[in-house]
Amino acid sequence: MSLLFIGIDPDTGKADSPTVWVDQEKKELVFQGWKPSAELEAECAAFEVEGHAKGIPDGEAVIRVPARMVHMIREACDAVERADLR
Repeated sequence: MSLLFIGIDPDTGKADSPTVWVDQEKKELVFQGWKPSAELEAECAAFEVEGHAKGIPDGEAVIRVPARMVHMIREACDAVERADLR
């Protein structure tokens, strides 16, 4: 795996560390974030989108990333787009 580190939550201490990377080989965004509360996860799992099954598939997870990291997520999106996804 070829991870490109984009950034870590600027308000992080020594314990919490929401982080953004780009997997340059797979052309994917990779996030480390906080686990959601049981209530938030249940709300996400119950959300209905027409033509799509409800629930959270086994290989997926809900995470929380602070809004103060939006600029890092934009930077990661730009890095993936520059990687020529065609």
